[in-house]
Amino acid sequence: MPEAGWKPNTTVASVCELDGRYLLVKEEVGGSIVYNQPAGHLEAGETLLEAVVRETLEETRYPFRPQALLGVYRYQPQAGSAHTFLRFGFRGEVGERLAGELDRGIIAAEWLSYEEIVACRAQHRSPMVLQCIDDFRDGRAYPLDVISPSFA
Repeated sequence: MPEAGWKPNTTVASVCELDGRYLLVKEEVGGSIVYNQPAGHLEAGETLLEAVVRETLEETRYPFRPQALLGVYRYQPQAGSAHTFLRFGFRGEVGERLAGELDRGIIAAEWLSYEEIVACRAQHRSPMVLQCIDDFRDGRAYPLDVISPSFA
């Protein structure tokens, strides 16, 4: 693929912890059952913060309140592939779960301990799942104003 035509997929993800457990989604992707943070693609016309709030609600039915930028992650599933993901991870809190259907492909929203997450590592959608949780546990938190309000 010509370099001028290459564009990464921009995604957002939320990481939240409650009583030592982390919110993950169990989803079906390509015929496999995998675990991921509530996450998804940035849509046209929305900010990164709007996207992570929307994706978390759609996939878990929990309203998400971003508190900090956890990090920016680049993931290329296969070396040499043009398929690349640029993930903006956010840490925050969720409110009370709302009624409604989960997004298409989502089987369940589950609260898992760190040990359970490590134990199911082979079922993670990508290595970013555990890396984001490890970064969360290490206390990584960048102020949300590192994202320009004028160009968010």
